[in-house]
Amino acid sequence: MHAPPPATAAASLPTPSARAGTRRRWFDLHSWIGLKLSLFMGFICLTGTLAVFAQELDWLLHAEMRVVPSEQRASWGTMVDAVQRAHPTWELQGLTAPHASRFAARAQMRTDEGKLRFVWVDPYTGKVTGDTHWFNAHRFLRNTHRHLMLPVKYGVPLVAALSIPLLLSLISSFFIYKRWWRGFFSWPRADRPRRFWGDIHRLCGVWSLWFVALIAITGGWYLVESLGGKAEPPPKIALPGDGKRDAPAHADRAAIDRAVAALQQRWPELQVAGVQPSMAGTGLLIEGQAQAWLVRDRANAAGFDLRDGRLLDLQDGRDMSVHQRIAEMADPLHFGSFGGWPVRLIWFLFGAALTALSFTGVYLYGLRVADQLRSARKRRPHDA
Repeated sequence: MHAPPPATAAASLPTPSARAGTRRRWFDLHSWIGLKLSLFMGFICLTGTLAVFAQELDWLLHAEMRVVPSEQRASWGTMVDAVQRAHPTWELQGLTAPHASRFAARAQMRTDEGKLRFVWVDPYTGKVTGDTHWFNAHRFLRNTHRHLMLPVKYGVPLVAALSIPLLLSLISSFFIYKRWWRGFFSWPRADRPRRFWGDIHRLCGVWSLWFVALIAITGGWYLVESLGGKAEPPPKIALPGDGKRDAPAHADRAAIDRAVAALQQRWPELQVAGVQPSMAGTGLLIEGQAQAWLVRDRANAAGFDLRDGRLLDLQDGRDMSVHQRIAEMADPLHFGSFGGWPVRLIWFLFGAALTALSFTGVYLYGLRVADQLRSARKRRPHDA
């Protein structure tokens, strides 16, 4: 018996029918995900997109947040003193820097009845402009996007699990769309609705590839965190006077300014983003941004004893573990909050494109079904 001839290189390549079958399976998966999950995913994408500019929405809704920029700046001690004098019996939980030049600084306070409210203070004059409810447009959009207003332990994994079909949609698109790199500058054809919206869908998809990957990866990380893979946050610096008290004591304005000045002299790279006096008014936590990239403000912190100005402890975001750095990077990358309004504008535009991908996908499926029904009606008389 003769041995069979060795397979040639051409014979080992997949046949056109095999490639078409593979492409068809990826297309069916892509369509199934789009049909079953597009409305849910589109809603999550829409709320996340709006959340990028949620603070601007609140700025439009609440006059208390709006201020007129000036060259003069009030010190941190002056602003803390102003909110404490405006509401002497409320507990000050923290004061954060203005979101932008026309925004007031925000103090989170707990009322005598235990309710949370935001007190706004002009960062240029140091005067309180008013207070608003804690549950605002920003909180509504973030809570809806993050866990659908459900209990966190159920809502977060439910929303974060969308990262899996989103990643599958991304992978399948490379098999469906032949020579996808040519689509960056392919203008939509308007000869019929299905072709036009199909071209729109592909155009948005090609330009959004990097953003879809980013959202899928960060969403996957949130899923890992919700299932027990969460990194330990940086240890909280213990302050004198922390703990429960019958009534909060006011922190000394001059002592706060001395502590901030001492920290900026010791750590000039730190941009102070917020201060938190202790309940007894004898300690101060200062947080902000420094040399560590893509971390939340809490990653860079310093604690002071306001009674003698002594530095108690200092935390540098660069000293965190790899696991902690990954956890810190997720939020800035997911919401584009690391580079000011130009970066957030990019995130908003591509978030809108991702939302459009979800809704145009289900619309295309509907057009395809309608075309199939029309074709079936046309064939019936001929078949008869």
